Amino acid sequence: MRWEGHTKIDDSLRAFMERQHLFFVATAPLAESGHVNCSPKGLESLRILGPKTLAYLDLVGSGIEPIAHVRENRRVVLMFCAFDGPPKIVRVHGRGRVIEPEEPEFRALISAFSSKVGVRSIVVIDVTRIGDSCGFGVPLMDYEGDRTHLITWAERKDPAGLTAYKREKNMASIDGLQGLRALRANAEK
Repeated sequence: MRWEGHTKIDDSLRAFMERQHLFFVATAPLAESGHVNCSPKGLESLRILGPKTLAYLDLVGSGIEPIAHVRENRRVVLMFCAFDGPPKIVRVHGRGRVIEPEEPEFRALISAFSSKVGVRSIVVIDVTRIGDSCGFGVPLMDYEGDRTHLITWAERKDPAGLTAYKREKNMASIDGLQGLRALRANAEK
């Protein structure tokens, strides 16, 4: 098995990463007893902002682990797998930061994305390591399209309904780490 390191996201890596309809985000808390998390991401939620910076949309969901872990220790890894074409896996390790809609930087970042329904935050990652490996064990699969459930569900909720859902599900991780800051700040008022 080969393992190569890259110093930046070059044109070849960028093309590969942007072609993938799915990527995975893995994070972990500092506590040894905490739960490691791996979350699938799709819906065109990735943007490469520069040779050592990328961002992804954090969409509303029932858990908040990646956000809580990144807030606690900034460690994050994204994994991209080729499910069609030549076998390949790319892992991008980095230091993340969470930008919520109430923060000044959010407006400039959100303009880079097409989908904006159900966005909780944007996670910006400063890349510290990029590696690729063979991917020989990754199955070949056909892409049929994106699921529309999340967007449809979020569109049916009014803003107050989405806020109530996030307040119930996204204030803290399963290990009790802080989730969305704006929710916590509003709840403490």
